[in-house]
Amino acid sequence: MPLPTISARMLPIAFLSLSNVFMTFAWYGHLRFKQQPLAVVIVVSWLIAFFEYCLAVPANRYGSAVYSAAELKTMQEVITLSVFAIFSVLYLKEPVGPNQLIGFAFIALGAFFVFSGRA
Repeated sequence: MPLPTISARMLPIAFLSLSNVFMTFAWYGHLRFKQQPLAVVIVVSWLIAFFEYCLAVPANRYGSAVYSAAELKTMQEVITLSVFAIFSVLYLKEPVGPNQLIGFAFIALGAFFVFSGRA
């Protein structure tokens, strides 16, 4: 039985989602370890970010076959906010308040307009 393949439209979304998990930990994960020296968290963050790049670069390369650069960037921003909201609540134990949700909704509305001109 052949393995299922992921569609050309879904592959960049999957890669960008995974890359954003790594990116969010690289950029914000150290906030739970404020006692660590800054130099240490910078090095650890760069090591984590390496894996983010290993997913983000192919996501954009493959995604450019089916999406414009503006659509890829918009997609990345919406995914980033979604991953960050989950990370903030589950890992940092910081609630997402109404103002943040309204702001995220405006960004999602902007994404709608970026993609609404698509044929």
